Amino acid sequence: MISATPFHGKTVLVFGLARSGLKAVEGLVAGGAMVLAADDRPEALKLAAGLGAKPVDWRKQDFKGLAAVVLSPGVPLTHPKPHGVVDKARKAKVEIIGDTEVFARTLQAHTLAPQIIGITGTNGKSTTTSLLGHVLARCGRDAQVGGNIGTGVMGLRPPKANTSYVLELSSYQLDLMHQHKLSAAVLLNITPDHLDRHGRMEHYVAAKARIFRNQGPGDLAVIGVDDAYGQEICTDLVAQNGRTIVPVSVKRVLNRGVYVVNGMLYDAMAGRPERVVDLRSAPALLGAHNWQNAAVAYAVARGLGHASRTIAKALLSFQGLAHRMEVLPEIEGVRFVNDSKATNLDAARQALSALDPIFWIAGGQAKGDDFTEIADILPRVRTAYLIGRDGAKIAEAIKAHTQVQVLETMAEAVRAAFADAKAAIAPLSSAPTVLLSPACASFDQYRDFEHRGDDFRAQVAALTNSQTEVAQG
Repeated sequence: MISATPFHGKTVLVFGLARSGLKAVEGLVAGGAMVLAADDRPEALKLAAGLGAKPVDWRKQDFKGLAAVVLSPGVPLTHPKPHGVVDKARKAKVEIIGDTEVFARTLQAHTLAPQIIGITGTNGKSTTTSLLGHVLARCGRDAQVGGNIGTGVMGLRPPKANTSYVLELSSYQLDLMHQHKLSAAVLLNITPDHLDRHGRMEHYVAAKARIFRNQGPGDLAVIGVDDAYGQEICTDLVAQNGRTIVPVSVKRVLNRGVYVVNGMLYDAMAGRPERVVDLRSAPALLGAHNWQNAAVAYAVARGLGHASRTIAKALLSFQGLAHRMEVLPEIEGVRFVNDSKATNLDAARQALSALDPIFWIAGGQAKGDDFTEIADILPRVRTAYLIGRDGAKIAEAIKAHTQVQVLETMAEAVRAAFADAKAAIAPLSSAPTVLLSPACASFDQYRDFEHRGDDFRAQVAALTNSQTEVAQG
């Protein structure tokens, strides 16, 4: 746990007491702050009180004298409209920040000055964050991973002489960061998402671009340039000429930067390209989107001074993350891939691009995507099995391009997909894959994407048990 010493002797209100909020309470109390805690859930207030905070009703609380309001990233800051606590803080001219800003200010004041690396993007943040943490650990760093993935930032260990903090940062968290200065900042990609919280696309792009704010000479910026937004941000940063900038592409050769061609990663950071590693040999990094994640992790580690050979070995030894192109045990020649984290169409497109032939399970709460936009890639899909609230609507959009089945449950979809994939093995030239890549949110049927992915795993495991029983019978 990290003590938030910059707030020693000050009064701070923490609003929103989920995982990161409670860690913020703990760190602020340890740093000597007077912490007021507010939440609509009595059980959360009780937990905060146990950590040394004073539970309050924010509606009745006088905001005069507060040094800051530490806001949960899940609380609306601007859209669809500001939460009442935001309005009250603004009227009282109290600074509104997040736990990641508390963390950044605390570490900037630390005598050891550890590396702080931030990673954002619409897709691939969690995989890249975990992958980079793995790479840096293999390079001998005390790599600690947190933020929007895993541990709340204030719950990470205090720094040592060789500590690197690798943080996944959402657009919501970046909106609450002001004085942060990252040793290395990463923007993977930008596609439309979370517009209910940002209002317009330009607001969402601006939130992502905040990750580079306050950087200067000696700092590192790594930017995916395969979408127009990333390319424009990269151009703007080059014009500022204040840091080391490394563009990354998996779609084209770059004169300078890091790029991937047909799975081969090239380092052209010094201008002359050098072959580094064949990412097709990395079992946990299937597909071009994971090649981008690997190229970014390589660019950061190399930009921080680590040896390319050590980085390459680390990329190949990465085991991957649950629910993100997670390869499950094969059954009777059929491969299963759990990509439940693919909650929008762009993420699902990336998964569909990595495999062929596919028996595709999708559906849930659609985010307004036009599913006809993936018509070009649907020839890879032998049959789509659509479940959830918007399954029938998705089936209607894609039925002209592939076979569809509209089903009720994950169990039905897995059984149907397995039966069809197994029946197709003989005429196919390569092993078929049953792919869960929903392209939708999960909340119509599940608590979250993890719950959905766990159900997929359980249904696949049930197939194994069923096959065993048949063999024994």
